[in-house]
Amino acid sequence: MRKTILSLFAASAFLMLNACGSSESKEESAKEPLYNAELGVQMYTFRNQMRDSTWTVEAVLDTAKALGFTEIEGGASRGLSPEEFKALCDARGMKVVSAGSSFEQLGEDPQPIIDNAKALGAEYVMCAWIPHDGNNFTFEDAENAVKVFNAAGKKIADAGLIFCYHPHGYEFRPNPNGEGTLLDYIISNTDPESVSFEMDVLWTMHGGGDPVALLKKYGDRYKLMHVKDLKKGVQGDFTGGTPAENDVPVGMGQADWPAIFTEAQKIGMTHFFVEDESDKEFENIPQSIEYIKSLTK
Repeated sequence: MRKTILSLFAASAFLMLNACGSSESKEESAKEPLYNAELGVQMYTFRNQMRDSTWTVEAVLDTAKALGFTEIEGGASRGLSPEEFKALCDARGMKVVSAGSSFEQLGEDPQPIIDNAKALGAEYVMCAWIPHDGNNFTFEDAENAVKVFNAAGKKIADAGLIFCYHPHGYEFRPNPNGEGTLLDYIISNTDPESVSFEMDVLWTMHGGGDPVALLKKYGDRYKLMHVKDLKKGVQGDFTGGTPAENDVPVGMGQADWPAIFTEAQKIGMTHFFVEDESDKEFENIPQSIEYIKSLTK
């Protein structure tokens, strides 16, 4: 039954992704694509399937492959070892580019994080959350994060990997002890040789940040990107949270994707992960991919 559902989904995704191309004029098809990187996915996109016992890990990966994804951010689950998960990805021509880590583990001992990333074949280690009290992310939280990131980042860099912090929006609070935001403080006070960043476009906008301006300001400090769009009309805050329905297909929200992709690729970014946190992932993902592929220079 699962194979039948997967086959039907893959067929419908293929038809949707090729519908736009079949109606293109010769002039349009001759244009150079704006997006020229591999297509990646953050595995959190498939969290519902990973929690559903009727889906196997193999079926989830087959679904991602059917959509055209060749790069993954994530790691092993369902009791699989990182080596076993890597083998499943390798068999499908997919690569784990970035592996996750918790802030707590970074502070305690980053060696298990390094071992996990290497077993997965990943090049990057990312952390997506700094623990703090409710909605109140303070200067002291940012100051502590700088210490943890610098120390763990050096060990990760010495192991031949790249550490990236993924801001979540709450870091855009004004810095009470200086100019700019607390994110500016974190970026300015971490070592460029061992601490880099991953831009999540939705959370950047939700926190009040300008994705293009940040890419221009900090250049290749940004190494990775979550390709995710925020519903038009939504005004964000510093909570780092928003209802699932505010995550819309790429190109349907507030982000200026032609400008974002142009600047990101200009600074040398090569890894982009589509992430969908809505409850309509199988509706949104094909639309997002179709939009990304439709962009031309």
